Amino acid sequence: IDVFAGTGVVGSLFLKNGKEVYFNDYLKSNCYSYKAFYEPTKVDIKKLEKIINNYNDMEIDEENYFSENFSDTYFSHKDCKKIGFIRDDIESKFSYQKINEREKSILIASLIYSMDKVANTVGHYDAYRKISNIEDKFFMYMLDVAEKGEKRSHISNLDANEFIKSVKADLVYIDPPYNSRQYCDAYHLLENIASWDKPKVYGVAKKMDRTNLKSKYCTNKAIEAFEDLIKNCNCKYILVSYNNTGDKSNSRSNAKISDLQIKQILEKRGKVQVFEKSFNNFTTG
Repeated sequence: IDVFAGTGVVGSLFLKNGKEVYFNDYLKSNCYSYKAFYEPTKVDIKKLEKIINNYNDMEIDEENYFSENFSDTYFSHKDCKKIGFIRDDIESKFSYQKINEREKSILIASLIYSMDKVANTVGHYDAYRKISNIEDKFFMYMLDVAEKGEKRSHISNLDANEFIKSVKADLVYIDPPYNSRQYCDAYHLLENIASWDKPKVYGVAKKMDRTNLKSKYCTNKAIEAFEDLIKNCNCKYILVSYNNTGDKSNSRSNAKISDLQIKQILEKRGKVQVFEKSFNNFTTG
């Protein structure tokens, strides 16, 4: 069970080694990726390739939600019109049953990956580079996915502490947020595209209301949330990955749970073994 699956690379490794894997994440933008790659539903690859080729050949004149809110920020005006049109069209195709749920996921994940490849940022969406005349660079690529998906995968889009109560496994892998930097703040635009509720956006970074996406693991409730999660794990082994970033000039980077607190909470469940590895301090510089 990969409780905070993120990009899905850990669960993917276990799938490749023949294991049954549960992927869970609270962000829809991540879950669309798991569904695209692993959901056990057959898809028509040629049909999807034709749809994407048609998108790339189109010239879009009409304004839409995305162009009206994000033009000349993370993408050019022209690219925003195309991105907004594509996202609307994917929803339309699904509602008219021209694509199944996994095909929809593949198109949305392909759109998100293609956007992120050319976005006018330095890796996240807390800000965009202030440059004039943003180039038209968007081109939609299709993810390299299998036709039939993966029968040994299970995908959930739930709060981690609720999700863990309903599953059982040999191994639970827990890799929660480490500090006060919320993932929904850094990747709000991709989550906006995934959810496509067309919310009002505000501020320079064009963020929507993210109140319902905030993680307790980034707050002073992190210890309480972690203890509750560990208590409800139904498994033989628990593997926890955590960063012990100490005091830094910017307190937002400090780890929310100490090594000692993690060890004490885990010891209530059984024998604890610690593995340590040194890394260079992270900096956004």
